[in-house]
Amino acid sequence: MSATLRRRPMARTAYGQDMALVNTGAKRIALGTILLAAIAVPFGAQDDILLILTLGMIAAVGAIGLNLVTGYAGQVSLGHAFFIGLGAYTGAILGGSPDGPVTGYGLPMWIWLPAAGVVAAVAGLLVGPIAVRLRGLYLAIVTLGLVFIGDHVFRNARELTGGSGVGRRGPALELFGIDFTTSGVWLGMELSRNQKQFFLALAFLVLFAVIGRNIARSGVGRAFSAIRDRDVAAAVIGVDLTKYKVMAFAMSSFFAGVAGALYYAVVGVFEPAAFGLLLSIQYLAMILIGGVATISGAIMGALFITALPRIATEVAHILPGISDSAGGGGLLTVFQLEQILYGALIVGFLVFEPRGLFGIWLRIRNYWKGWPFSY
Repeated sequence: MSATLRRRPMARTAYGQDMALVNTGAKRIALGTILLAAIAVPFGAQDDILLILTLGMIAAVGAIGLNLVTGYAGQVSLGHAFFIGLGAYTGAILGGSPDGPVTGYGLPMWIWLPAAGVVAAVAGLLVGPIAVRLRGLYLAIVTLGLVFIGDHVFRNARELTGGSGVGRRGPALELFGIDFTTSGVWLGMELSRNQKQFFLALAFLVLFAVIGRNIARSGVGRAFSAIRDRDVAAAVIGVDLTKYKVMAFAMSSFFAGVAGALYYAVVGVFEPAAFGLLLSIQYLAMILIGGVATISGAIMGALFITALPRIATEVAHILPGISDSAGGGGLLTVFQLEQILYGALIVGFLVFEPRGLFGIWLRIRNYWKGWPFSY
């Protein structure tokens, strides 16, 4: 047996080896290379690029959550913006200044950040039982209703949210004595505000990516996949539909709540208009463009969609007829171009590459596996 395995180093003799978090040497090398490159990025990138990458990594946490419920469990949700907003306001209320014009309790980050996820998860638990009775388009419409309910509540609960046109500040971004809103010495290095926030976002992305991957490869993840492929057949073989659909929404909502609280703590100021239908569409675009039912795809899609406004701005400088603002005399504004790009990219990937950016990466990887080529 040992001689056979020496001749076939990729052979596996147990399910545990196949289901390992990083199950091949090539994946371990690639993961290590990506992490080292990510650590080096803040020391060579400009502040505006660092901010885009920071927000993209935080958005990736929310995208992983949406992928759990939509990609892995097959429950189409258009209400992700509601859970993100719930997490953002929970974090702002618990961690906000007690002396401000709106309600705030000044609690530390290690309290308000997980609390934001828990509050959003509780809301997901309430939505979960509805998912047992509905699926497909009907479920999508119901979750879409959450966005409009949340928009009404966020706009009118002015003592908590500041209301429309005013908004409120995000919570204090300080953890373990480290203030991430100012420059300073950290780990013996002089780091700027954007560099510190980049490393904070990277740490949370790695943590939640590992959690998401472990959920996907566990018995819970396999139950999600069974429900997605055919819920009636899953019920026949003993999968508890109510239990796992509720779990999917709760887990997804927890990721969304944490992402919302952390995202708008970095942004600084936000208002109810930020949590409309467009935000749900953006997150849906992240997993469709990145790759449905893949953790890596959710990360790639989140980074791409977060950078899309910057890409649209650069395109506007090249193409004629596009103005930077309304009334600028062009055929389109940058914002309108951005919306067109969202739609075009979603349609394009669904038609030509349903597996998204992750599918493109698989094509490239499989092509180069044949190196050195014999033809």
